[in-house]
Amino acid sequence: MGEDRITELRRRMEVARQGGGPERIQRQHQAGKLTARERIELLCDTGSFVETDALVVHRCTDFGMERQKIPGDGVVTGHGRIAGREVFLYAQDFTVFGGSLSESYAAKICKIMDLAMKAGAPIIGLNDSGGARIQEGVVSLAGYADIFLRNTLASGVVPQISAIMGPCAGGAVYSPAITDFILMVKDSSYMFITGPDVIKTVTQEDVTKEELGGAATHNEVSGVAHFAAEDDRHCLALVKELLSFLPSNNLEDPPRKDTSDPADRREGTLDSIVPENPEKPYDMKKLVQLVVDEGDFFEVHQGYARNIVIGFARLGGRPVGIVANQPSVLAGCLDINASVKAARFVRFCDAFNIPLVVFEDVPGFLPGTGQEFGGIIRHGAKLLYAFAEATVPKLTVITRKSYGGAYCVMASKQIRADFNFAYPTAEVAVMGAAGAVEILYRKELDKGKEPRAVRERKIAEYREKFANPYVAAERGYVDEVLIPSETRPRLIRALSLLENKREANPPRKHGNMPL
Repeated sequence: MGEDRITELRRRMEVARQGGGPERIQRQHQAGKLTARERIELLCDTGSFVETDALVVHRCTDFGMERQKIPGDGVVTGHGRIAGREVFLYAQDFTVFGGSLSESYAAKICKIMDLAMKAGAPIIGLNDSGGARIQEGVVSLAGYADIFLRNTLASGVVPQISAIMGPCAGGAVYSPAITDFILMVKDSSYMFITGPDVIKTVTQEDVTKEELGGAATHNEVSGVAHFAAEDDRHCLALVKELLSFLPSNNLEDPPRKDTSDPADRREGTLDSIVPENPEKPYDMKKLVQLVVDEGDFFEVHQGYARNIVIGFARLGGRPVGIVANQPSVLAGCLDINASVKAARFVRFCDAFNIPLVVFEDVPGFLPGTGQEFGGIIRHGAKLLYAFAEATVPKLTVITRKSYGGAYCVMASKQIRADFNFAYPTAEVAVMGAAGAVEILYRKELDKGKEPRAVRERKIAEYREKFANPYVAAERGYVDEVLIPSETRPRLIRALSLLENKREANPPRKHGNMPL
């Protein structure tokens, strides 16, 4: 092969690597953002990234576009390794046509997604795009639909992670919305269907891009995003940490990690972490950290629906999904947002063979017209459905309250939890003692000369009889009343026993969960 041909190949590849050119790269840096290629270099193991379709160009001949062709066409695609594991990824390049999506650009992404499905490897999208390329009209919209289809088909087959590292608006938001996890970067990324200008025209509302669809909005208000990163580097570090808990596909088990934390470690602090006063709150996250390997709890959706806590941890080196009521927020009540947040997480863990560990302290569902009118019945049923459908190992620890329908929903024995433990502080009942007495002894309390004294005595009697774990233990609804300090060794032992668990749902195309 002549040197001239090799030189020409190198020249073309260098043009592709330059993207929109030095001026636009500088503009990207001035906006506090890395370029697509810089992001890939940070994300992948050194020297492991292999680019595909670097020389692809668009096919548009309208609006003078035939004179504006840049190799790669605004998206860098390929495969690489993260901590030695294969991943497929694409990074939108805002320096080329504002990262806007064309027919060729969409085809590049679809090709990578198809390969990921065949190879059984995660798909990571680094989003930084102005949306559909207007010059191509409906062709670019069709390209989005091609991507959405593949997102849907890949769901539950390989993990899909979307990092929003710049603009993501209009139809472009639906690809990340279908994926498993969304990360956003503070002050430099946003997501919305219609922008501030359209909203101003239609509804007369004044709102900024940040207020409408920034990282804080979607991490704390809408719940669209799962993580809020400080900058591009932090975002990519979070992607790496998240991947460390996940298998490459739905046929593999999640990757184990060596730990120096003894499996038989007893944690004495747990014996006093639940207050004697049943009305006093405590931080469930501290309890979780005392139990898991090295206290390492990788929380997901930290800023949204804080009355329930979800995230990943390890027990004896095995990754697990944690779902825990948070007594320090809304007393740990389940509401609409908490139910939806936890339900999707449970379904993700079940799809990818990640055991579920539940820490339960829930007085019930949040009362109020806002919840009822908002459909708490339907949304609460999502969490019930998710736990009932899940076939991965399911372990439940009742630390304190387990009342009413919330008892059923939070991975109770009756919806196929494998091991159910309870602390001696557990209260498993239809409702709290005070509410129960008001119903059971209403007439007596109305007639009594000293209703306050009678009421207090009845409450004490009810609490003594039902506000404990022993009625449930006698029925076999709780497998063991557990000394709290022994939580870690018991959970690790249970996970070991369930390592080869086999359980199946009835044959069907799919269930019809209450969406």
